[in-house]
Amino acid sequence: MDSTTLKRRAAEAALDYVPHDEILGVGTGSTVNFFIDLLSERRIPLKGAVSSSEATTERLRRAGIEVYELNDAGSPEVYIDGADEATRHLQLIKGGGGALTREKVIAAASRRFVCIIDSSKLKDFLGAFPLPVEVIPMARSFVARELFKLGGRPVWREGFVTDNGNAILDVHNLRIPDPGKMEDRINAIPGVVTAGLFAHRAADVLLVGSQHGVQTITP
Repeated sequence: MDSTTLKRRAAEAALDYVPHDEILGVGTGSTVNFFIDLLSERRIPLKGAVSSSEATTERLRRAGIEVYELNDAGSPEVYIDGADEATRHLQLIKGGGGALTREKVIAAASRRFVCIIDSSKLKDFLGAFPLPVEVIPMARSFVARELFKLGGRPVWREGFVTDNGNAILDVHNLRIPDPGKMEDRINAIPGVVTAGLFAHRAADVLLVGSQHGVQTITP
């Protein structure tokens, strides 16, 4: 069974967590795109959405869903987003699409974070997927040297600029036995906007699309 089918299964399962007539937080990525399309197909009544990226905003508007700024929306009841890696402890690596900072802000602001993935993303430990770190442009080389000291191999995502106007360093070969501690260490480096580790604000529910259906993982 291909990953497209598994992603769609997870996205469909997330519809059960959508509060009607409320503002919904919506993330970024291929699995989230399935979710947005399903929101439109099923005509689920929403007051609107808070979006984590310009790409998601455009897709939501095409689906006829009004998009609000987080400053105006307050705290969304639910945030739906995908991940590049996840563990059964609901800790995540995010940012493959480059929207990690806005995703982290909306996740923190939301009362409940529902993460949707296909089974290939579920891991025993985080770190096989290169960890994205958003940095301000003038600090890119300095931050890269500091990340190298942590044992990783940072690679500048050349030609890519985040919606916030910043750069991304993708950190390869980084061992992450303690995601919370690593998140703190990277976020403390001057010039880092945020690391793509979601350990302190982990998911509340993880929906895993697999060949046997959808597995629900909670704390």
